[in-house]
Amino acid sequence: MSAGLRTTGGVAHAPSRGIRTVILGVVGLVFAVPIVAMLEFTLRRGLDGGHDISRWVTLLQSGFAGQYRPVLVALGNSVALAIGTVVIVLLLLVPTMILVHLRFPRLRRTMEITCILPISIPAVVLVVGLAPVYAVVAGVFGSGVWTLAFAYGITVLPYAYRAIQSSLDAVDARTLSEAARTLGAGWGAVLLRVLLPVLRRGILAGAFISVAVVLGEFTIASLLNRVNLQTALVVVSKNDPYTAVILSLLALGFAFLLLLSIGRLGAARTRSPRRRSPSKGLS
Repeated sequence: MSAGLRTTGGVAHAPSRGIRTVILGVVGLVFAVPIVAMLEFTLRRGLDGGHDISRWVTLLQSGFAGQYRPVLVALGNSVALAIGTVVIVLLLLVPTMILVHLRFPRLRRTMEITCILPISIPAVVLVVGLAPVYAVVAGVFGSGVWTLAFAYGITVLPYAYRAIQSSLDAVDARTLSEAARTLGAGWGAVLLRVLLPVLRRGILAGAFISVAVVLGEFTIASLLNRVNLQTALVVVSKNDPYTAVILSLLALGFAFLLLLSIGRLGAARTRSPRRRSPSKGLS
C-alpha cells in the first residue's frame, strides 16, 4: 500500500499517478459498461441478428411526432420543472446561507443538518408526507405539473447546499462584506456585486446538479400523478423498449453536457485572474 502513496516525514499524501489511473479506469468502466450495453441494445436488429442504426434514424427523422409526441411534451415539462426548481432553491437558499455565514454562524450546523436531511429520506416516504400538502396546493395554485417544483426543491436541497457551501468556505466572505460596507455599499450591493460573483462556481454547480436530478426523477412524479420525462419514458417502454432506451441515452448525454459545463465555466473563471496578474505586475 505504501508503494502507491507518496510520503513525506511518515505522512501519506495523494496516491501516485499509476494508482490514480487504475482508480479512474475502474470507475470509468463502472459507468461505461451499462451505457455501452444500452447503446448495443438500441442497435440490435431483433431476431434477424446484426446491428444497424435504423431505430435512431427513424426517431430523429420523425421529429418526436405521432406516438412519441408525449415524450416531447414531457421533456418540456421536465425542463420547466428544472428551471422552476433552480429558481426556487437558489432564491431561498443562497441568501439564507450567506446570512447564516455572516450573521448567525452558530446556526450553521442546524442549517446543514436540515438541508442534508432529505437525502436520507426515501422518495416514497416524502410523497406520503407531501400528498396532504399537495391537496392544499392543488386547491390554491391548481394541479399543474409545475407544482412539482416545490417537492423537487426539497429533493435537490442537499446537492445544492453542498455545492454552494464548498464555494462559500473557499472565500473570506466576512472580510469582503465588511470591506464593501466600509466603502458605503448597501447589503443589496454586497450580495449582488461582491458575494455572488465570488460564489459563481458553487451556484452554477448547485444549479446544474439540480437540473440533472430533476431530469432523472421518477418516483415523486409517478406517485403524484404528474407527467415528466421519466414517467413518459416508462409509458413508451411498454410499447417500444428500443426507443425508450434511445431517449434515455439522449437524456444521459444532455445531463453529462450540463455537468461538463460546470467544470468549463469554473476553470475559465479561475484561470482568468492568473492570466491578468503578470500584466498587472508589469504595469
